[in-house]
Amino acid sequence: MTSKIVSMADAAARIQDGAVITVSSSSGLGCPDKILEAIGARFDSEGHPRNLTTLHPIAAGDMYGIKGIDHLAKDGLLSTIIAGSYPSGPSNLPMPAIWQMLVENRVAAYNVPSGILFDMHRDVAARRPGVMTKVGLDTFVDPIRQGCAMNDVAADRPIVSRLELGGETWLHFPNIVPDVAIIRATTADERGNLTYEHEGAYLGGLEQAIAVRNHGGLVIAQVKRVTASGSLRPHDVRVPGHLVDLIVVDPDQRQTTETGYDPAISGEIMRPWSSFSLAEHGIEKVVARRAAMELKSGQTANLGFGISAMVPRVLLEAGQEQAVTWAIEQGATGGMPLTGFAFGCASNADAYMPSPQQFTYFQGGGFDVSFLSFLEIDLDGNVNVSKLGKKPYLTAGCGGFVDITANARKIVFSGLFEAGADLELTEDALKVRTPGKFTKMVDEVEHVTFSGRRAKELGQDVIYVTERCVIHLTDAGLVATEIMPGIDPARDIVDASKGRVRLANDLVEMPKALLSRGAMELSL
Repeated sequence: MTSKIVSMADAAARIQDGAVITVSSSSGLGCPDKILEAIGARFDSEGHPRNLTTLHPIAAGDMYGIKGIDHLAKDGLLSTIIAGSYPSGPSNLPMPAIWQMLVENRVAAYNVPSGILFDMHRDVAARRPGVMTKVGLDTFVDPIRQGCAMNDVAADRPIVSRLELGGETWLHFPNIVPDVAIIRATTADERGNLTYEHEGAYLGGLEQAIAVRNHGGLVIAQVKRVTASGSLRPHDVRVPGHLVDLIVVDPDQRQTTETGYDPAISGEIMRPWSSFSLAEHGIEKVVARRAAMELKSGQTANLGFGISAMVPRVLLEAGQEQAVTWAIEQGATGGMPLTGFAFGCASNADAYMPSPQQFTYFQGGGFDVSFLSFLEIDLDGNVNVSKLGKKPYLTAGCGGFVDITANARKIVFSGLFEAGADLELTEDALKVRTPGKFTKMVDEVEHVTFSGRRAKELGQDVIYVTERCVIHLTDAGLVATEIMPGIDPARDIVDASKGRVRLANDLVEMPKALLSRGAMELSL
């Protein structure tokens, strides 16, 4: 048997000019960084491969040490990128090379919801005529708005259209057939069978490999180690060896950017619940506490980045850490979702779902409630989390946000009412000392990541939780129904939003327990 194990350079040499490459990754989690680096190094030395198109259901790499797609962000090497999300970080770090190419129109760049990108791989694999979906209607995904395009050169090359079928409007994404899949696992045997025992998620490596293999393409697997043929338990193999052409080895590959290896992230051990840190007391914790009050025991809840990520820690502090089941897009179900560089992972999980199946669950609205964040909200209740024109790399794009909100029964958005306000927090009240630089309540959002109009058509229950008030999306617009103790409703809500948020006639005060430094009791 010819060995499938090759050097990084040999694998990179197999990439042809003009290839479409699909990459399995979620920021630093599961990123096959060394093979991406080898492709970039080959281009620097040989000028090949050229004119690549890359597909990323979730971001490849980050801004903190795992470069990912930035290895390929070179003029002549990369011509098109289609990604669910992009590397993102704070404004005090240099703009990633991929973002520089994007804003300067040196690459055609698209932001496609992660779940749709996984669907595209499955439909390509089965030779179906592309993805038909209602996910993304009336958002930036829709051709009536940006059609997923992130810059002018992408707008000139549409990848999605509207179709009328059976009296209903659908979005159609034609097939994009990948030539190469670059995936990652922990262990490969000599025949290419892959196991994921040290990984924090399965992501979509299997679907990506099948899509490529069914069209005669090349599948490259980066792993931490190689073992003898026949030594892996069949039940542990997530990608069978007949789908894998080449194996490259990086013995130092990390679980996440800051984590070399933590067995609790990969579910090999269970941590005592007392070992998890609590959320630090402050304004954001107050918001997360109020958001947590929307939960009921026994529910399944989705969780996004930002303030929302603190909600499980609020439950932990209240002794309710197992009252709900958390489901996150990378695939972890149950347990304690992690924060920081380990976001997308969970410890003490009940199960790890492959991301494509998790997104099927999300797109169909199977869960009870979703906790998400916002950058800005407009008069129609639209939410933007995917674009900031002045500092584009501060946001990663939409990720799974559009898939999750498309049919969710209830959505709880969390965020601060203004940017840069000076707030005084005591156990009795929250007061605005100095107004912020600008309100996050605007006439029209820069990017519609969530459609308030469509939410009302579908009858979705939508609330926006801020440090000052709880806002409901109604037929009459944005209405504040609850107010934080210490907040002046006229000055801090109506005037601060320039009248965009109205006050309910039956406005009530939120419980002072939200402000407490001690544990807050939750009755779920």
